Amino acid sequence: MTTSLGLGLPQLRWYDLGRDVPDVARAAERIGYESLWVSERALFPEPAAQGLYGMEGVPWPDHYRSMAEPLVVLTLAAAATERARLGTSVLVAPLHVPFQLAKSLATLDAASGGRVVAGLGTGWSYEEYAASSVRPFEERGQALDEQIAVCRAVWGPDPVSYEGSLTRIASAVVGPKPARPIPILLPATSKKARRRLVDHADGWIPVGVGTETVAAQWRELRDVAAERGRTEPIPSVLRANARYSAKPYDGPDRPPFHGSVDQIVEDLAAHAAIGLDEILVDLQTRTRDAQELKDVAAEVYEKARAAGV
Repeated sequence: MTTSLGLGLPQLRWYDLGRDVPDVARAAERIGYESLWVSERALFPEPAAQGLYGMEGVPWPDHYRSMAEPLVVLTLAAAATERARLGTSVLVAPLHVPFQLAKSLATLDAASGGRVVAGLGTGWSYEEYAASSVRPFEERGQALDEQIAVCRAVWGPDPVSYEGSLTRIASAVVGPKPARPIPILLPATSKKARRRLVDHADGWIPVGVGTETVAAQWRELRDVAAERGRTEPIPSVLRANARYSAKPYDGPDRPPFHGSVDQIVEDLAAHAAIGLDEILVDLQTRTRDAQELKDVAAEVYEKARAAGV
């Protein structure tokens, strides 16, 4: 079975958002990419109180200094395309008011003809939570649980009613509705997160950190699903944070998806062999402009398909 391929849209400061997002989206759809994706970073603390992903002493990458708001970028892409799915990998759900995020996603799905995929996560940045979260950092798991529940309620039939710790919807009509049920995808990096996914979400959205690790995570997730009696399949979309270089990476321990197009494709093939449904390739951090992003994306797609991905 061929793995679906998606492409990360340009969100960083050296891209011209109004021009480059529609341009890259149209090109990606024309090349054959089946989905378009955005990520979320709300701010860049300087100095940062914690390291990248909460790891002490690990600096935040410079490209995090400016990342465009993800749903605005997806809206630009939706208007420029016809078929490609429109995904978030991931929205930091607790940084958003639950009701408003549910309504925004529903509106985008209705406008795009049912193409939205909602990848949601809890995030890891204290500073982002201090700036915009609806609940304290320590309650991020509960905030995500309520976000999922509010989305299900708002996207469901009218009248909508919901009673939670943050959100109270007395019987109300809420529209527009999504064109179809919006799939919710979650990471699953802990046992508790895997239970949440199995019980309340549609699919899994891991990060490509190496085939052995991803394969182990996939086995653990399926074990939890069996334990909890889930019978419906768990679709998967792997995020490949590619670090493209015109020359091959010649270090002794090459990180996944680092290096030339051929090396990136080699890793795509290895991760696809795990049995993943889809891989999104994010190339934007190492391409200089939209033209290079399109050129590299086209080469990656052509060689990946030739390799059987």
